[in-house]
Amino acid sequence: MKPVVQLHHVSVLVSDTERALDFYRGVLGLETDDRRPDLGYPGAWLQLGEAQIHLLELPNPDPVEGRPAHGGRDRHFALTVAQMEPVLQALQAAGIAHTLSRSGRRALFCRDPDGNAVEIIERG
Repeated sequence: MKPVVQLHHVSVLVSDTERALDFYRGVLGLETDDRRPDLGYPGAWLQLGEAQIHLLELPNPDPVEGRPAHGGRDRHFALTVAQMEPVLQALQAAGIAHTLSRSGRRALFCRDPDGNAVEIIERG
């Protein structure tokens, strides 16, 4: 028996929810789930199929400086896209640096405005 059946959500610490939403909604195209209750601190929920990304505007206990240049060598979460080209164009238009995956997959790594590493994988 497998008790875990799927990922429900990933939480990401951010210093400014609106700035983070500019990245997650504006660049990556995710939609906000407006059912987020008042949790006593700013944040947002982003819908990703049946899963979510929770943005938590809370103090970050981890260093933001000195993270590896390649997000594949840092903790990260991965998102699947149908086509990579629109994502590449959006990242370039927003001036967001990225590195290509070293796994052999058509994938890249970038960082959100708070330095959280995000992997983008083209569905193949």
